[in-house]
Amino acid sequence: MAHVGSQSAYQRLTERLNRFPQGAPPTELLTRILKVLFDRREAELVSLLPIRPFTARRAAAVWRMSERQARRILDQLAGKALLVDFYVDGDMHYVLPPPMAGFFEFSMMRIREDIDQKLLAELFYQYLNVEEDFVRALFTEGQTQLGRAFVHEPALSAANALHVLDYERASEVVRRATHRGISMCYCRHKMAHMDRACAAPMDICMTFNTSAESLIRHGHARAVGVSEGLDLLAKAREHNLVQFGENVRQGVNFICNCCGCCCEAMIAARRFAVKHPIHTTNFLPRVDETTCNGCGGCMKLCPVEAMTLESAGDPGHPKRKVARVDHDRCLGCGVCVRACTKTGSLSLVHRPQRVLTPLNAAHRAVVMAVERGKLQHLIFDNQILWHHRALAAVLGVILRLPPVARAMATDQVKSRYLEALALRYS
Repeated sequence: MAHVGSQSAYQRLTERLNRFPQGAPPTELLTRILKVLFDRREAELVSLLPIRPFTARRAAAVWRMSERQARRILDQLAGKALLVDFYVDGDMHYVLPPPMAGFFEFSMMRIREDIDQKLLAELFYQYLNVEEDFVRALFTEGQTQLGRAFVHEPALSAANALHVLDYERASEVVRRATHRGISMCYCRHKMAHMDRACAAPMDICMTFNTSAESLIRHGHARAVGVSEGLDLLAKAREHNLVQFGENVRQGVNFICNCCGCCCEAMIAARRFAVKHPIHTTNFLPRVDETTCNGCGGCMKLCPVEAMTLESAGDPGHPKRKVARVDHDRCLGCGVCVRACTKTGSLSLVHRPQRVLTPLNAAHRAVVMAVERGKLQHLIFDNQILWHHRALAAVLGVILRLPPVARAMATDQVKSRYLEALALRYS
């Protein structure tokens, strides 16, 4: 295997993880987490892998071993859900998932005896809920974020339903996925080890497509059909959970069913509301103040504290209160509408400006990398993209970016070739 210098394997692995567009700032806590998940040799080997998909042949070349040896190690790592493996034209490919949404969650998505999950939960809680470097980097850097909220479909009026695109519906993600996997909710499982979990359903975390296929094959998720997937969505809605999923229009790989108390996405939405850590739906709740009785039901259900009660300003009834919506905080999930059954004073209306969603994971990764100053890692990382098809895909995404974003991309890469292409297609 190649000489890798004087740094520890875990230091090199943290540096590798921080090359992802969403990043993973290296801290002592992150190193302790990685030591639970990876043994030293695994950490050393994984630290050498590209951050983009690769084959066993590529890994063997990087590790300087036979392809057979490399494939055996890669399969072991995929079995531990530290890598995701998937077929492309009959050939197995592998990818190192980011910490979140990725191998952090995978480590707690079922009961396991091969790792100390209680210790891991305690470390995750400290790293994600007490300290804030990682969640701040994950949820607040740049304008394009990892995840988005899905609208609470039963809250849609007939008129609204006509204008909701398929990718905005969690039910359509379930219907169109090639594979559907159900696992234990990482967030509530973590909180259960801390004696802080709520009573919301546990076995309701959803993965789809290539991620689901890999997790199912290695026993980290159970396969379900469309019917059961839709039933679980309905169950989540009955418990007033928010659907939070991958921020793409095509090939959504996960949907979490989030409570406001345990789930890190909702906690981040409250902690960093002004930074807009989660992409909203295209809706906002509207309060009919003439019928609102100020019961506060919507306020209790809102997972991000966007609903409040304020004076109605009614001279004849000075103590009367009505619900108010903080548009800057609101996710547009529509869970609050469920609470307003007595008076029907809440309804969903379209946001003034439509929320833009990246086309797919490659598009989102490039845009996030541009915004966070990490585009060079996607292009030059282990030379994995130095072949025409892959490089053309990255350049194609760049050329479709708005002019300012294109300028940011070319500034980072410092490439006259990219500058010439950007100018040519302006």
